[in-house]
Amino acid sequence: MDISANTVKELRAKTGAGIMDCKRALQDSNGNMDKATELLRQRGLASSSKVAGREAKQGLIESYIHTGGRIGALVEVNCETDFVARTDEFRTLAREIAMQVASMNPSKVGSMEEEDGEGLLSQEYIRDSRKTIRDLIKETIAQVRENIQVSRFMRFEVGMSGVGTSDEAAPAEEVAQA
Repeated sequence: MDISANTVKELRAKTGAGIMDCKRALQDSNGNMDKATELLRQRGLASSSKVAGREAKQGLIESYIHTGGRIGALVEVNCETDFVARTDEFRTLAREIAMQVASMNPSKVGSMEEEDGEGLLSQEYIRDSRKTIRDLIKETIAQVRENIQVSRFMRFEVGMSGVGTSDEAAPAEEVAQA
């Protein structure tokens, strides 16, 4: 099937995938944009496991202060290069994670490999209940093609005292107060 350059361009803009990946997905789906998007998503999620072992020592700290200024969060999200840390996709991901922390008050980060009901990564994404934060990170990994990890977070709420950190070594009572 012959796929037009405009169709490839449209799919690339929608997914952030490479040109040849978009063209192959469109060919494999007989030009169906929705099926091609799903194929890219599946292939991208599969490729996220390939980068999982790579060291992520760059990144940024992002903040979110909820309307009214009574709740806020800081998150450290890491990637492999400072180049990726400056991209809109990465900054948007970090902002969404900070908003999730402020909204849902998770007790710990959690694992990219294991489901655990208490961890941030296992929570339903507040903007789309069909996804978890882990899924959101994997989608961004597929776009930027680098390992991404949430290292830690801290949540603040006016009137709450105690340490508010996601550090795995912190006692659960202290984390829950944050």
